[in-house]
Amino acid sequence: MTLHLLKLCVGAETVEDLEAFVAARMASAQTPYTWHQTRMVPKRRDELIAGGSLYWVFKGQVAARQKLIDIEPFTDEAGISRCRLVLDPTIVRTRRQPRRAFQGWRYLRPEDAPDDVVSTTVEDGLPDDLREALEHAGIL
Repeated sequence: MTLHLLKLCVGAETVEDLEAFVAARMASAQTPYTWHQTRMVPKRRDELIAGGSLYWVFKGQVAARQKLIDIEPFTDEAGISRCRLVLDPTIVRTRRQPRRAFQGWRYLRPEDAPDDVVSTTVEDGLPDDLREALEHAGIL
C-alpha cells in the first residue's frame, strides 16, 4: 500500500519559493534528486517509497507535492540521528486543502491527499494568490 507524508514548508511562503529553492539546489548538486532533512525517521519506509509523495503545506494549505524516492537515516556531525527524505525535483501543484499547523511530519493516506492540479493554458500563468482565490470561489 502506498502512503504519503505531509510537512509544513518552512522557509518558503509560496510554491514559487519552493521551486526557486529546488532549482538553486539542483544547479549546484551532483545528483538528479533533491532532499529535505528532518529529525525523525518514518517507520513506514517501504509504503512511502512505493509511490508516495511529500505533500507541502504553505500558510495552512496543502498546495504542492514531490515524489519520495528514498528515505536515508544518518547521524550528523553532532551525533544526532537525522533523516534525509530524497525527493524528485519536480514539484507538482495540488488542489489546495486546508491543514492546521503541526510539528514535524504526518502520514497522509492516499484517499485523504488532494488531487493534482491539471494544468491548462488559463491556469499556467496565474500567481498562487489569484489561483487560490479562484479555487476558493469554485471557478478553478
